[in-house]
Amino acid sequence: MAGPDLLVLFSGINPSLYSAATGHHFARPGNRFWPALHGSGFTDRLLHPSEQHLLPALGLGITNVVERATARADELSPEEFIAGGARLTERVGRLRPRYLAILGITAYRAAFGRPKARLGPQDDRIAGVPVWVLPNPSGLNAHFQLPALITEFAALRSAATG
Repeated sequence: MAGPDLLVLFSGINPSLYSAATGHHFARPGNRFWPALHGSGFTDRLLHPSEQHLLPALGLGITNVVERATARADELSPEEFIAGGARLTERVGRLRPRYLAILGITAYRAAFGRPKARLGPQDDRIAGVPVWVLPNPSGLNAHFQLPALITEFAALRSAATG
């Protein structure tokens, strides 16, 4: 799905080993992506990771900055982030979503050379598409609990659908 029909392309940092094994994005138990997606109103019910195939009909897509699966994102090298940023830029240029949402401030900073970036909408565009940085929904990210994640996701949903 491309063009104006794709509201948001969500980009995780990279697959967890669990996600790689299941073939589903944000599949690890404890990951709060799916509850945040539902709680913010992007979906009308809580989807299971195995239902990711339903997202395109809702105008949503999922990808990753880096394709290599790891136990933790801090196992990725700066070179992997930069190469992943280039691949993501190409993908965004092809798909033309209304917004690109990168789930993880550190990944955005590393992949796109934006060391001072903050959460939320960015001044920059990638392949002409507005960028919104969301917190990493991994259960390892203790800085953001589910209610705060839902608030951040809801702000993006409002911008994307408004």
